[in-house]
Amino acid sequence: MRDRVLDVLENVGRATTRGVAELGFAASLLGQSVYWLVLGRARKQPVRLAPIFAQAMDIGIAALPIITVLAATIGLMLAIQGIYTLKTFGAESRVTLGVALSTVREFSPLITGILVAGRSGSALAARLGTMRINQEIDSLTVMGISPVRFLVVPPLVAMVVLMPLLTLWADLVGLAAAGLYIAVELQTTFAAYADEVLSLLKLNDLLHGLAKSAIFAVLVTIVGVVNGASVTGGAEGVGRMTTRSVVHAISAIVVTDMLFVFMVTR
Repeated sequence: MRDRVLDVLENVGRATTRGVAELGFAASLLGQSVYWLVLGRARKQPVRLAPIFAQAMDIGIAALPIITVLAATIGLMLAIQGIYTLKTFGAESRVTLGVALSTVREFSPLITGILVAGRSGSALAARLGTMRINQEIDSLTVMGISPVRFLVVPPLVAMVVLMPLLTLWADLVGLAAAGLYIAVELQTTFAAYADEVLSLLKLNDLLHGLAKSAIFAVLVTIVGVVNGASVTGGAEGVGRMTTRSVVHAISAIVVTDMLFVFMVTR
């Protein structure tokens, strides 16, 4: 019995140590990324625009179809469920308020972050994991090229720029899809719905969602890089850490979303 307790405590201690080490590595990566972004040109290793644009095309433009489909689905779901619930109180005309605030403040940034984590975050982890297995990251260091500046900063910048833009697009698509259903169900016009949305939403509501999406972008990138750089064990290790990256990124997004909402609504 005593040996089992000691084994459990040892495993907990090792897991805690690994977790703290990964957090420290993540903080170090973020600090180095900011350093190279600001002082890279002075150090004769500027962050080049071509890799950033390439990452932006993959993260942003290629993700538009799936984000459009899911944002429209979420908007319709909120409208359907909102009208169904508010009918109990005879207040279905107030469904626009719930749909507008829910979409802009919560669902658009959350669904966009989760989609990008599953799509681009996992790809980043797999790419870096493969490079680590093939010792390409070590080769960059030997050639005097900073791996952080070359491999981490471009996707980080692209993610921080594109994630809020994708969230804004998800806002528009989700609200439009919800408006079409509400206009038909409540026998009103789409123009009247749009006017009501504009009168209900404040700039602070829009900035709330966009700020969260920027934080999610940093989390997705750093989690992907940390897991990709920690790959061991060949192809099996790449697959394992890629899956781990998706799980960690989505978990970090959901927990951060809860903490962000709690802090800004006090």
